[in-house]
Amino acid sequence: MALWPLLSQLFCSECSEVHVSHSGHHMQDCLGPTNSKRRSFHSWIKGSINDILVPIEAYHLYDPFGRRIKHETRFQYDRIPAIVELCIQAGVEIPEYPSRRRTKPIRMIGRKVIDRGGLVEEPQPWRAANPSSLADLDTHGACERFPPPLPSDIPKIAQETMDAYETVRFGVMKLMKKYTVKACGYCTEVHVGPWGHNAKLCGEFKHQWRDGKHGWQDATVDEVFPPNYVWHVKDPKGPPMKGGALKKFYGKAPAVVEVCLQAGARIPEKYKPMMRLDIVVPDTEEAQLVA
Repeated sequence: MALWPLLSQLFCSECSEVHVSHSGHHMQDCLGPTNSKRRSFHSWIKGSINDILVPIEAYHLYDPFGRRIKHETRFQYDRIPAIVELCIQAGVEIPEYPSRRRTKPIRMIGRKVIDRGGLVEEPQPWRAANPSSLADLDTHGACERFPPPLPSDIPKIAQETMDAYETVRFGVMKLMKKYTVKACGYCTEVHVGPWGHNAKLCGEFKHQWRDGKHGWQDATVDEVFPPNYVWHVKDPKGPPMKGGALKKFYGKAPAVVEVCLQAGARIPEKYKPMMRLDIVVPDTEEAQLVA
């Protein structure tokens, strides 16, 4: 977050494209509602931290094996970041979001619960009286709460951010092997718990056939912690990236990795092949001669 005021991140106001550079690229691949008027060029505006770290929220459940969320009761549950909810169910104690801790195992036959230890009413929330600690969970406007770093500290902060990103991603991967996370196969909805909720909020492909219900399936790490791939820019202050025949020479990387690279961090080896660092981008005339 400390790197945010010092680097240029752009996102298209008509689609979900994000670009980390001082100027937007010139690739004609915008699928927004007015792309025909712009000949599929992107409409670049200043981005935010939520374009780099895509916020994925989920319902907070006091008892994941308790009553299932219905469409009529969906407003009785809070929406918090899915990673935070996963950590709460794994044992992290946050007073504003209590969770039931069982001392006896749950007995199940297949998907049918035989003994869950009874239903327990959720304690009354006291978040309104203690809103200060909730600000740490909100990334929107986080750069306003911290002063910009010194230029000499940027490489160090970039490396710490890169290490933290890999630590969080690895931790989420390990927790998902122990705690069930569901994702909709049609939209971006995520639910942390043994079963998905019954809120009829899906509006994607053929949602009328499903009465708005989500198509739940086992989630992947990329659905809970989206990498949000962006084009790798070898020279952020150089001319804008061009599309057409040159597009096949460009690589991609997660947005956080691209930001940290431009700030001076060392990139892990697993990202270098997808970023195509060993390929020299030819000129427009030379690209026509490349097989």
